[in-house]
Amino acid sequence: MRFLHTADWHLGRIFHGVHLTDDQAYVLEQFITLVKDTRPDAIIIAGDIYDRSVPPTEAVRLLDETLSRLLMDYKVPIIMIAGNHDSPERLGFGSSLMASQGLHVVGSLPLELNPIILYDTYGPVYFAPITYAEPAVVRETWQMAAPDHEAAVAAMIEHVNAKIPSGARRIAVAHAFLAGGSECESERPLSVGGSSMVNAAIFKSFHYTALGHLHNSQKAGGENIRYAGSLLKYSFDEAKQKKGINLVEIDEQGGVKVELVQLSPRRDVRCVTGLFADLEKGVQPGGNPDDYLMVTLDDNEPILDARVRLKAVYPNVLDFAYTRLSRTGTLKGPAADHRKLTEKELFSSFFLQMTGDTLTEKQSAGFVQVVEELYRQQREVKI
Repeated sequence: MRFLHTADWHLGRIFHGVHLTDDQAYVLEQFITLVKDTRPDAIIIAGDIYDRSVPPTEAVRLLDETLSRLLMDYKVPIIMIAGNHDSPERLGFGSSLMASQGLHVVGSLPLELNPIILYDTYGPVYFAPITYAEPAVVRETWQMAAPDHEAAVAAMIEHVNAKIPSGARRIAVAHAFLAGGSECESERPLSVGGSSMVNAAIFKSFHYTALGHLHNSQKAGGENIRYAGSLLKYSFDEAKQKKGINLVEIDEQGGVKVELVQLSPRRDVRCVTGLFADLEKGVQPGGNPDDYLMVTLDDNEPILDARVRLKAVYPNVLDFAYTRLSRTGTLKGPAADHRKLTEKELFSSFFLQMTGDTLTEKQSAGFVQVVEELYRQQREVKI
């Protein structure tokens, strides 16, 4: 069986004030061409289909058009789960009806988590849809102990594995943060309290694990446990990453081969550093002037209207800084980038500045509880 593994489309994403829907449509057109050329037996989308729980209409329309073309033109079954950015109830609306057309969506955690069975020449292949569900959701739905994300994922794996015959080929589709994975600044933490990591060993019963959440395409604790990575670069932290789709083949015995097929964005995301006079002369070798740029100037003196003048050459300058200055504009060493701090770290810093005191353990736990409940309400938004 041959299938495509993708994840983290984040449809509706806004990048430094720029709506990326057109860029996403551009690369999804390549994805559809890839499906046409490779004729896979299935497509796996491992969560974070949308960028937020209530996506803009343009994002919903793009997903509808993409899935419709894949199903109607190429008749390829699609398995799709919710991620931490998705509203599971919105994503899973009409899933029972759509399954008959080949679109298998698992949004909210069901009372009975069943494998999705597809067939090839050698027989059945069982796909375990480990949809994103917070520990509190697992506790409430299944009335069991699940103190953290690892326990919640382990419970779902045990639940679905009990319904797969011994010796059968099995593939996990999960949205989780595996310990040791390489993070990016564009990813939202799964847990404000820091208990979100999952040990890769809990997926050892699967011949392949198709992961979503981390935006860097990478192995995670094993040759056959992999993140596909995000559809596009969604932060300047990802500028040097290669984005694409995992083309996976599983043989009769469960042996797996994986190939990363790269996609070409309409505009790349790049970080450019240099003197203003050199940058103003034009495009650097190998660069596209329309790329999304973060420009850092090495000049020792401020340049009048530097950003405006550079935009005449590079229209998509989205971030701008001086090497010698921190982001606060003082002549200090590099300041901590607030985008890389967790909500808890940001609030702790704010609290210290406002009160002069550090957060107590009780205050910190209270803040974490409030923020995680807020995120849960956003994801579990009612239709």
